[in-house]
Amino acid sequence: MTDFVEKPDGVEAIVTARAMSLGGLAIARVIPSLERRTVGPFVFLDHLGPAGLAPGAGFDVPPHPHIGLATVTWLFDGEVVHRDSLGVTQAIRPGEVNLMIAGRGVTHSERSSDHFRQHGGAMHGLQFWMGLPTALEDCPPTFEHRGSGELPEVHLGAATARVVLGEAFGARSPATTPSETLLVELRFGDDDEVRIPAQKEAALYVAAGSATLGGTRYQAGTMIVLAPGTTVTITGADQSLVALFGGAPLDGGRRFMDWNFVASSKERLQQAREDWKAQRFPKIPGDDREFVPYPEPRR
Repeated sequence: MTDFVEKPDGVEAIVTARAMSLGGLAIARVIPSLERRTVGPFVFLDHLGPAGLAPGAGFDVPPHPHIGLATVTWLFDGEVVHRDSLGVTQAIRPGEVNLMIAGRGVTHSERSSDHFRQHGGAMHGLQFWMGLPTALEDCPPTFEHRGSGELPEVHLGAATARVVLGEAFGARSPATTPSETLLVELRFGDDDEVRIPAQKEAALYVAAGSATLGGTRYQAGTMIVLAPGTTVTITGADQSLVALFGGAPLDGGRRFMDWNFVASSKERLQQAREDWKAQRFPKIPGDDREFVPYPEPRR
């Protein structure tokens, strides 16, 4: 929610996240939305939590498929164990990034570790999907993990910027991206100002606390889409968390989405649906006893 209706200069759209649930965890869907379907190469953003999971509860998203996209998982609190049909098992914790390029097809699951499930704790994070350039839509799937010590952190007064993907504030992430991409975590002290450099396309998502831009204050759960090529200044309150993300728009025109599939053609989506329903996607070693069925439309 915002304190005022009018958008300040340099702001193209305001999006309020929509409450949903996933794997036993409350989430908020940010994009796609009616106000905005994409930002740069990003076609999807879910805000996970914040939530406290009791001992024994855990977080489980059973095996499910993807094509034509790259998933990016970024946590503020908690832990998730990623497993995929490439044979990768990788826990992700705050300050680390998992990037999986699905390409022509991959299956993965996301679950709490045994330790986290036993003891419980806070869960809070963001999950993004990026559409792939047309030349990479059918590439072999890959997985990349970067630890917290590998991702550069820049001090901007009392605020800090951790460059997760791409280049910003004079620092570059070592993570590989399939196209021109930017993802930065901004952590604020009390009333810190950060100047956001101009981007081809960019948005700010307030994940915790609040942030002020152009005299308008935005609460957690709000995405502020910036006008292309605009430089703005954002002020964060004490302990605010803001994600800056965007990049260059995807080549080849519009991307179509169906469930967990992204493609530049509807025919490719149809083939992915049929392949998943027929269980022709590869299995996950050690996690192949259940799967998420394709959600057939209601009649």
